[in-house]
Amino acid sequence: MVASYTHPFLLVSLLLLAIASPSSSFSAEKLSTTAATKLANSAQWRTTARPVERRHNIILAASENNDMSSSDVDEYRNAPTAFLSNFMQSSDEAAADPLADIDFAAPKASKLPLSTLAAVLDAELYTKEWFVTGKVNPIYFDDAFQFQDPDVKLTGVEEYARGVIKIFDQATSRAEIISSVVNGTVDNTITITWRLSGRVSIGPKGLPIKPYICYTDFTIDEESGLITFQEDRFDIPGWDILLSALFPFLIGIVTKEASPELEPRVVEMPVLSGSGGGKKDGGIFGGLFQQLGL
Repeated sequence: MVASYTHPFLLVSLLLLAIASPSSSFSAEKLSTTAATKLANSAQWRTTARPVERRHNIILAASENNDMSSSDVDEYRNAPTAFLSNFMQSSDEAAADPLADIDFAAPKASKLPLSTLAAVLDAELYTKEWFVTGKVNPIYFDDAFQFQDPDVKLTGVEEYARGVIKIFDQATSRAEIISSVVNGTVDNTITITWRLSGRVSIGPKGLPIKPYICYTDFTIDEESGLITFQEDRFDIPGWDILLSALFPFLIGIVTKEASPELEPRVVEMPVLSGSGGGKKDGGIFGGLFQQLGL
């Protein structure tokens, strides 16, 4: 997966060499550890981002051909990313819509305190892992929701969901939620910490994702209580992610070790105060309980 502030053309060229053709003579073993170390340390691989938390291009390549219903990005913000979008695996047009059971026009959830919303999102995300599955719950998102990073700009929660399900291999990819908390330094923000693993659907066989930690910041509208903006960051640089995908034998030598596996958590949907002792109908939160399927 390519994910950084800048995408040097050298990096793009290496990726294309690796994935352009199933019969390509390119071999990871041809790159020695010494050469790879020099490449990783090269100025051409370095980003101008902060040293730890960097933007996460989660919607790298919703295809320009828009072959998954309404999936599309508003803007590719640099030429290499636009070029790489052409190497996304094409979807089966005859296959059933994987998001057909989601009502993207569903009524929006009533406003909740930030701490309560954080707990609700924690339970929803822990179960649905929509950062990789696309199985979002639209009731929490404003109609003008936006996702943006240095590479793409996208508007609409449905467009986001379809972009996610397109880029991540659905058989192997995981978004394991570690925590969902109110951000203590940024107003009206909920931060989700999670572990990404699996494969991305780039090239004929896809590329593996070395597990790493991601941080998603949800901006919450102060009046409506809905999510208006999403920004993703991660704990390793883009060159590390790509190098680990192309040359996994370098993991732990040149690149960082994979994030360790997580222990399961017990996560439950919170009982909202004022719900009439847990009753599902009536009371000020009756409509919300129905929307949540409780």
